Amino acid sequence: MNSEFIKIIATNKKARHNYMIESEYEAGIVLVGTEVKSIREGRVSFQDAYADIKNGEIFLRQLHISPYKFAYYSNHESHRTRKLLLHAHEIRKLWSKIKERGYTLVPLKIYFKNDKIKVQLGLGRGKKLYDKRQSIKQKDVKRDLDRERKKYS
Repeated sequence: MNSEFIKIIATNKKARHNYMIESEYEAGIVLVGTEVKSIREGRVSFQDAYADIKNGEIFLRQLHISPYKFAYYSNHESHRTRKLLLHAHEIRKLWSKIKERGYTLVPLKIYFKNDKIKVQLGLGRGKKLYDKRQSIKQKDVKRDLDRERKKYS
């Protein structure tokens, strides 16, 4: 029986507002012990976080993991660059897309999957202001329809 236990730690709420996500990838992340303990406490922030590819490896930059408050002397740096673990063919596919104008890799969420910390990356294009307005308008219309449906049921 292959049941997966997934516990979401943090989500990047601004990502889907600012980017049109075309595809998603799951990546492992290389962490030190105090980072894992801080993540277990949910002390993660995605503000300004992004991923990039350098020398055939993929890195997550500007992900803020707060220092672990019970660490004595070996605490981690909160904004350090962290390596992500993906298959080589996935990295090559992402590299070819990122070279195109307008594409970027954005972390969408960080979660536990079978006691391993994973990061979900989204490959997307930045939205223009009118796209953002259109998304908000569609969300408002859907919310109003749901309210009306709920009122009459």
